[in-house]
Amino acid sequence: MKTIDRALLGFGILIPFWLLLGVALTARAYPGYSHLDQAMSQLGAVGSPTHSFSAWVNNFPLGVMFVLFALGVARRFKASRMALLSAALIFVHGLASFVAGYFSCDQGCAPIEPSVSQQNHNLAGLVMFISLTLAGALWAFLGKSLLSSSRFAMFSAICVVLAIVTVVLMATALADGHLFGLYQRLNYGVSVVWVASLAAVALKGDADMKVAYAR
Repeated sequence: MKTIDRALLGFGILIPFWLLLGVALTARAYPGYSHLDQAMSQLGAVGSPTHSFSAWVNNFPLGVMFVLFALGVARRFKASRMALLSAALIFVHGLASFVAGYFSCDQGCAPIEPSVSQQNHNLAGLVMFISLTLAGALWAFLGKSLLSSSRFAMFSAICVVLAIVTVVLMATALADGHLFGLYQRLNYGVSVVWVASLAAVALKGDADMKVAYAR
């Protein structure tokens, strides 16, 4: 594998760390912000103290990383149409991250009459969830055939189930008004950990191939 390909895949490993650090640092500039009850989108909401820079710390850099990682997946598994489809879904997720950052949600992110910006933000968030969940579902089948790893296939399937379960919990929490932030972080956390795992397994597979050829 070329150095550029390894670098592109490496962005997948960086994503969860950037997300964790970016959200944590941005929240420190938001007095009284609750990671348990408030959505991450509220960091960039209109009228929030972190509105002016939240997207530049979180959505935009993460969007770039997802797009670059998607290119890495496409180059690493270019012989598989299903793998290329998964790369396209990850690419779409990256683009949707840009859209979600560009279109801020309204103050509180749950208005009775959402603005056009809020509607676009919500749509982008939906696309982000669907695209990454579908990508994970594909690797529940591709893990064994492309990576010779039934464990990764099972791990991908588990992550998809957890993503669906936590999004249901998010809907319940939104209605109750409690713990939405926790379930949202669990939901996206599962997805970005899966991305990092795919990157690690892909890189390890290449390293194993080099060792085998050297023998």
